[in-house]
Amino acid sequence: MRRRDARAVDRELVVEAGRTAPRAARHWVMRTIAEAGIGGASNQVIELLTGELVSNAVVHGPEAAQIRIQLHIDGQDVRVGVRDTGGGTPTVGHPEPTAPSGRGLALVEALSSDWGTQLHDDGKTVWFEVRGDE
Repeated sequence: MRRRDARAVDRELVVEAGRTAPRAARHWVMRTIAEAGIGGASNQVIELLTGELVSNAVVHGPEAAQIRIQLHIDGQDVRVGVRDTGGGTPTVGHPEPTAPSGRGLALVEALSSDWGTQLHDDGKTVWFEVRGDE
């Protein structure tokens, strides 16, 4: 991850669970990262993984519920959390090669520096981190 005078950022976006939510979240994350001075190939990874987590929240969470996308940049690391009110604990799937879906968390696991799930009384947050160069 290349940095151009990156500064600390804590932001949140709330979207309604629906077809356009993943695209809105990806665009918002990319704009916010660019405004913070973060550039480079990691941006594409962050955009992809954000879209995957928001898509999962749309598919597996309550219809038309709110999804909160939390973004934290500390100058070296980028952390994105996606909070929804759906139940269950997400797990990494291993679908057949011809399966049309089920690879989102495998991508998160493979491309992020770290990821996990935090359970809440009213849902969960699935998060990932992409660490910058030291």
